[in-house]
Order: sequence, then structure tokens, then C-alpha cells
Amino acid sequence: MTQHIVCKFGGSSVANAAQIRKVKDILAANSDRKYLVVSAPGRDDTDREKVTDHLLNIATSGRHFRQQQKSISPEESSRAVVGKFKKLVAELDIDGADIIKQLQADLKKSVPEKKRNDFFASRGERVNAEIICRYLNKQGFPADLALPEDMGLLVTDDFSNARVVPASYRNIRKKLSSAEGISVIPGFYGITKKGDVAVFSRGGSDLTGGEIAFAVDAALYENWTDTDGIYQVDPRLIPEAKVIPRLTYKEIRLLSAKGFEVFHYEAMVNCKKRNIPIHVRNTNNLNAEGTLIVSERVPEEVVVGIARKDNVAYLYLERDGAGEDIGFVSDLIGVLRNYDIETYHYPTDKDDIALLLNQDDLVGCEGDLKDTLEREFQPDRLEFRYNLSILSPVGIGMKDHPGVIAAASTALKDQNINIDIINQGPAQISFHFGLQNYYADSALRAMYDRLLKT
Repeated sequence: MTQHIVCKFGGSSVANAAQIRKVKDILAANSDRKYLVVSAPGRDDTDREKVTDHLLNIATSGRHFRQQQKSISPEESSRAVVGKFKKLVAELDIDGADIIKQLQADLKKSVPEKKRNDFFASRGERVNAEIICRYLNKQGFPADLALPEDMGLLVTDDFSNARVVPASYRNIRKKLSSAEGISVIPGFYGITKKGDVAVFSRGGSDLTGGEIAFAVDAALYENWTDTDGIYQVDPRLIPEAKVIPRLTYKEIRLLSAKGFEVFHYEAMVNCKKRNIPIHVRNTNNLNAEGTLIVSERVPEEVVVGIARKDNVAYLYLERDGAGEDIGFVSDLIGVLRNYDIETYHYPTDKDDIALLLNQDDLVGCEGDLKDTLEREFQPDRLEFRYNLSILSPVGIGMKDHPGVIAAASTALKDQNINIDIINQGPAQISFHFGLQNYYADSALRAMYDRLLKT
């Protein structure tokens, strides 16, 4: 069995020359780290905006930043991107004139509108991978650039939300199995059957890492970030929160889906199939043990973490027999998808259904949506609620420890916080409280103190 390790380094871990030198040292510390997946450079203290955002601004002729009320022209974005990579080339002391020349040509390339955002957005990972590959070789680490287009990482033509085509795994395994040194792989994008660049959803370099780990049957997938691991709750909100040492795939999937923004939760799907552990580590603190994600663990904690998702809307629809009508739920979700509205959760009962929605997605279409729902489903009652936060405690130990929901409810009652929504997941290892946004901070504190604080 292979002992090879796939390492993915996020944007903050490759943000500048100093960070890239750390990556080199991490690779040097373990010769089993054979596959290196890199993101586009993240923003450091010298940058106003991220490289990927500048690239999208170029692709959209300035619209990307205008929508954020920022006055940054496509020309300014182009200078910022080229300047960022020129600085990396200079500080790493590599010969990169041809890389910069090709980048400049790519930024002027004429690409059809449908494919334009994806091509431009992918250039950050593409160029950074080539720079890092050359740097490693100059430092005495044999390395090969393994581009998606060269190793057959095929994806669907769902631009900006591409999916890996199963044939990719055979292609990748064949290509990478013959590599003798370190394979440096740009994350975030793949190639369609027609040869077009298509990117995954934002944060998709994590997904690239997971897919590579699956394809080569890696012994371990290391996800290197700028934090010490996965915390019990957002440490920006609860400073004393601790890193969770071990999680199951199921737990992190639930936490990620409900608000944890550690890495792309779909990156875990294929790792789970082959029981490939995922280790979340801090590039800037090698002494931190991080968080290990595995198939099974013996739970020492009842609750391991509490996810939080803000800015949620609540759609309630009531109609006699709605919950018993085959296809009702899928038809309803289909209507919402037609309006590009993201759904999070949808508990049903005999005569009604509730859906949690991304509130921002309702802007500009609420009236039309309501008319459509009234016409298509003829509800007895249709109601929208706004400005909700969803708090979701997660832990496999809950199943064997009754009273967790009661304890959380009591904690909120003691703070005079009203609960608008209560729902438990079918696996009985998570539940969801919905409450008004203005209660969220105090509610999270109360639940943390009751369920997690030692």
C-alpha cells in the first residue's frame, strides 16, 4: 500500500515568498509528501484584494468590484496580478520571465462570455503552481508541473460549479504514478471534454486535493491552512474555543454544511470512500497537532462543535397532505433552483414544509417567487421569515447521551432568547436552532458554555 501524502496549501499558505519557503520546508520534512496542490496566492499585508478577485474583475470588465462598491478598474486589476507574480518571481530568485509573459497574454485573451470567468479565475492557481515548481527545482527538490489539462482531470461543463468526471481518476493515476519527484498541481480547475477550462465552486482547491488523494489512493490528505485546526466554534466569536483533535467525516460534513468554513466539504466525499484520513494543519505553526478527520472514532465528547449560519430566511408552506404528496418537496425545491436560491434544510410534516434559504438570494425576486409558489402549489398558508441565524451543535456522542437538546434549550431560556425553529437531524448527531440574528452572539455563547466549555 502506498504511503504517499497529498498536501494542499491554501491561499494564505502561498501568499508570498516567505510562505512558499515554509511550504518547501514542510515538504523537506517528510519525503512521503509527493503530491502538492496549490491555491492562488492569498492576500498579505501588501495587497488590497485577492488575486482571484482581481482576475474575476478583469473577466467581468470591472463589474466584479463595482458590485462591491469598489473603484478598481480592470487595468488596475491586471497590473496588480502581474505585479504580484513578478514580485514572487523576484523574491524567490527564479527565472520566470516566460511565466509572466504567458500570464500577460492570458489576461488579454479573448474568451467567450460563458467560459470567460472560469478561464481567468483559474490563472491564479495555474501561474502559482508553475512558479512554485520552478522554485522547488532550484532548491534541489525534483518537481514536475502536473497540469489538469496534461493529466486528464476532466470535469463537466457546469462553469463555475464543475464536477469531476469519473474517467479522471484513471487518467490521474496513470499520469502521476510515473512521476519520480514531487508533482505540483494547480487546484481549483479542470478541463472539459471540449478542452475548456472550468472551475469548481469557490474554495475548490480543497476539492482538487481530495480528488487527487482518491485517484492515487493516498495514505493521507494534508490540508494546510493558517489556523491550528478546526475549532469547536469560530474563535473570532468565542476566543477561548479549542481545536478539535479528531472528527469523523460525518461530523465535519455536517459542520461544514451548516456554516464551518474550514474547507470545501465535498472534498471529503471520495476520501471517505477509501478511508483516507484528512489532517488539517497550520503552515505557520508546525507544533500544533491540528485536526485529524477519520472514518470512526470513540467519542469522548457529546458535542464536538457548534456551527453557525447567519442571514437565513425561512419559507413556510402549508397545504393539506403536502407532506404525503409524492414529488411535492422535489417540485418545490425545483422552483427555488429555477430562481437560483440556495436551500439549506427542509423539515417536513404531514401538511406542511419549511425550507431554510440564503436570504441574499431572495433580493429582487421575492414577489415573483411568491406568485409562482401560489400558482404552482396553491398553499393554504405561505409565509416568509427573515434575518434568522441557525446554530447547529454536532457530535456523534449525542446519540447515546439524552438531554442535549433540552440542555441547549435551557441555556437559551436562561438568557431569555426565543427559539423560532427546532429540528433534529435523522442521524441524531446534530440539531438546529433558528433564532433572530440579533440573538446570535449571546445564543452561541450560552450554548458553548453549556455544551462545550470544560
